[in-house]
Amino acid sequence: MSDDAPSPPPGRPERPLRRGWTTGACATAAAKAAFQALATGAFPDPVTIRLPRGETPSFALCRATLGEGWACASIVKDAGDDPDVTHGAEVAAMLRALPSGAGLRFTAGAGVGTVTLPGLPIPPGEPAINPVPRRMMREALAEVSQRCGRAADVEIEISVPGGEALARKTWNPRLGIVGGLSILGTTGIVVPFSCAAWIHSIRSGIDVAKAAGLQHVAGSTGNTSEDAVRKRHALPDIALLDMGDFAGGLLKYLREHPIPRLTIAGGFAKMTKLAQGALDLHSSRSEVDLRFLSALAAPRQGVAAEAIGRANTAAEALQIAEKSGIPLAHLVAKKARAVASATLSGAPVSVDVLIVDRDGRILAEA
Repeated sequence: MSDDAPSPPPGRPERPLRRGWTTGACATAAAKAAFQALATGAFPDPVTIRLPRGETPSFALCRATLGEGWACASIVKDAGDDPDVTHGAEVAAMLRALPSGAGLRFTAGAGVGTVTLPGLPIPPGEPAINPVPRRMMREALAEVSQRCGRAADVEIEISVPGGEALARKTWNPRLGIVGGLSILGTTGIVVPFSCAAWIHSIRSGIDVAKAAGLQHVAGSTGNTSEDAVRKRHALPDIALLDMGDFAGGLLKYLREHPIPRLTIAGGFAKMTKLAQGALDLHSSRSEVDLRFLSALAAPRQGVAAEAIGRANTAAEALQIAEKSGIPLAHLVAKKARAVASATLSGAPVSVDVLIVDRDGRILAEA
């Protein structure tokens, strides 16, 4: 992601966007199919599961193999119209019979990560299979157990071929999840272009930073600003929060879960939106008000301020200001900092703002 690249959605779709399924839903379907094969000798195909909100989707099997005391089934994840890095990935469940009374155990196979840092819903040392998918699998196996009369004394190993490479495109390395992807989902459904997953990642990043005892975190709108703030403050990776356009999501969570210092970094246009009071910085939900920039510049130089108000873009307004000796980026940074501080509503968080150009140079700091 770059500071100038728009976040999804790119515009209004011409048709309703198709929903998809989380990795947790796919893992549950695969585990249920494999356990039914262990219990009956036959795989259900398609396999139907119940999601936390009561929906009952069916999944076609990709692979199904049965051996002595074990069964393996897999599902190809369909994320619908969401730009999910795991769309098309194969989610497999290998079930191995355990001694009577052993209960159900979860393990991470190839492509599924292991938690190494505190602050996540799963403790360090455990496979990165989140609580809701674990509950879904327990309930799915309990249903088969009740129907088929076989106790769910099994080990469930979830794997995602190629998952380690896919995980490098996610927050997992920063969150201390090593070796692969997380098995996620609270509803089982992927809502296209939903901000929920991004907000979840921001919150998880804050939780991990707090658990690590960090005193300073940074929320950046993109890679360029993130690189600049990393160099400026020598912050470790787990302190760098990919805020994207969701300044409000970052600030509101920090309001309830404060960390002593926050740096917000982004390009001039995005920080202008924040200075105007917008907490969602996406181009489809907020826009730069050139009159606002003109008003900021007016006390400095009236003629140039009028030209700023007639500019075509925020970038042109900044160029006019720079040629006229008006510290417009600094004025915007101060206003953005004031908005961020007001949103924190007195939480014990000290805020500073960096404005960065496309080459990563810091234009202003407040």
